[in-house]
Amino acid sequence: MIFWAEFTTSVREVTRERPFMPTHSETKFLPYTAQQMYDLVADVASYPKFLPWTAAARIRSITDAGEKQVMLADLVISFRVFRETFGSRVTLWPGIKRIDTEYLDGPFQHMESQWNFKDVGGGCEVSFFVDFAFRNRLLQGAAGMFFNDAMQRVVRSFERRASELYA
Repeated sequence: MIFWAEFTTSVREVTRERPFMPTHSETKFLPYTAQQMYDLVADVASYPKFLPWTAAARIRSITDAGEKQVMLADLVISFRVFRETFGSRVTLWPGIKRIDTEYLDGPFQHMESQWNFKDVGGGCEVSFFVDFAFRNRLLQGAAGMFFNDAMQRVVRSFERRASELYA
């Protein structure tokens, strides 16, 4: 059950260095604990079980770095004829329940995302932000056409997975 939600999708200013870049942010109240939602999103290896267009996941390494853990991971994204692997650095902040992701290699020119989880009465507030651009202009144009729907599908997939695991 979701009690409230807000989301925005926008396009950053186009510059020579950073072309058309859609961004999406969403904040929701969910009837789970912040720890449960943090654990769900941090479990990158399980993404192929529930996340749309995710064909495979591989954890390269996890390093403890004081208050945080740094995970290097690869995801294989598959959509129709498009199939690409991309690597990312996932920084897990268990104390403050935040997960930052930044692009390392693959089809993107740029990609970053952030998840924040906060306990509030009767559940938790989950905030999500993503900003990316593909290197390939054709892929970037296609992404722009379905970006908002795709990002909402991704967030809904995490909600459904939480319901399966915690309800």
